Amino acid sequence: MGGSTRHARLVGLAVVVTAVTAAAVLGVTANQASASKRSGSLTIMGFGTNGDEIAMTRFNLAKAAVKSGVSAPNGGFNDQQFLAALASGQPPDLVYLDRYKVGTYAAKGALQPLTSCISSHHISMSQYRKPAVTELTYKGQVYGIPEFYDNRTVIVNNSVLAKTGVKLADVDTRDWTKLAATTKKLVGFSGGKLTRIGFDPKLPEFFPLWAKANGVDLLSTDGLHAHLNDPRAVQALTFAMSLIKAQGGWGKFKSFRDTFDFFGKGNEYAKNQLGAFPMEDWYYNVLASNSPQVKITAVPFHDRKGNAIDFETGSAWAIPKGSSNTDAACQWMKVMTQVTTWMAAAKARVDADKAKGLPFTALYTANRTADDQVYKTYYKPINKYFDQAVKTVESVQGHAFGMPSSPGSAEFQQAWQDGVNRVLAGQQSPQAALNQAQKEAQKAIDSQK
Repeated sequence: MGGSTRHARLVGLAVVVTAVTAAAVLGVTANQASASKRSGSLTIMGFGTNGDEIAMTRFNLAKAAVKSGVSAPNGGFNDQQFLAALASGQPPDLVYLDRYKVGTYAAKGALQPLTSCISSHHISMSQYRKPAVTELTYKGQVYGIPEFYDNRTVIVNNSVLAKTGVKLADVDTRDWTKLAATTKKLVGFSGGKLTRIGFDPKLPEFFPLWAKANGVDLLSTDGLHAHLNDPRAVQALTFAMSLIKAQGGWGKFKSFRDTFDFFGKGNEYAKNQLGAFPMEDWYYNVLASNSPQVKITAVPFHDRKGNAIDFETGSAWAIPKGSSNTDAACQWMKVMTQVTTWMAAAKARVDADKAKGLPFTALYTANRTADDQVYKTYYKPINKYFDQAVKTVESVQGHAFGMPSSPGSAEFQQAWQDGVNRVLAGQQSPQAALNQAQKEAQKAIDSQK
């Protein structure tokens, strides 16, 4: 559904940021005075030239628009390399990174607010989805332009439901008692060996979704107060863990899940190794391309009051302090994320899919207007299962939430992921793990705000 698999990867930012002294940012400040908006080559970190047709169609359009040379080494955004470049006074002109990192870098003074850029280049912020923009807004100023927008729905395996006699209505995240009973019906064992996962709660990565379902945001809207050990968060983690325990425990559960041919034709839906799990929208494209015969139903993830909720994440463009080519950087961000560019990228994907005999399962970006036009122009019916899935993803986008921007956003994410992992490993109880995570996260936020 997007240009590529866009898993968020923590690369030790919490450690790196702590280790870097004030000299890094001071070095940037000192160079700021001598940095000019010269029209030299635009240097980019985090977005290379080895992407798929969606990436490269947009890359080429943006390159033509900036009318200058572009240096974009292959490889994802690297925190250590970025901070080293800042400290040396030679930062890249533009960076492409996960949105959750922007708050930390903004608080460190490593990124420029985009007020002038947005105004001078007439970038319409209203075209972008609000949760994505909120992730990039620190102390009232926007520090990034959002790009992809990963949505999460529950993918149900109809064939497993039929084999186990479970009704679709029973795969319901709003009723945790029913979901626990359903999971036990869907799971499969043979001689004590796990042969099918009934319902995968997707821990640690989807813990914010479970907490939200239980009525708590893990981070305050101003990004300054962690709520990781709120009783509702503890209850949510305890319940999600109970689903794993009912399916053999984390060791058996993970070992079996690791055998899945996740991106292949013999994936867990094709082989009926999974009853259901919440997942990002791009996985529908994986299934449609590799196993279009699977019978699935997409259902929204509901909170316990019955409201649809959608935990969104994604990428963004940002301009470092000390950028010597801010004008070109602004133009690049505008073109990469505007409607006409996404439409061209969608056409390139449609043409490529057609040549391979593959279906096109739409795009999901932070540009709401672009998504609507892409769907209306290029989406063609695949089959009733995938058509329903695409419509479900479209329907939940208006119910999305993301993590607010925070001076300790990267460390905050590291804290809760580490906490959940300690519970999975049997090292701590949910209460103890989240108590520790709360202290770590709040300390990081307080030390940087």
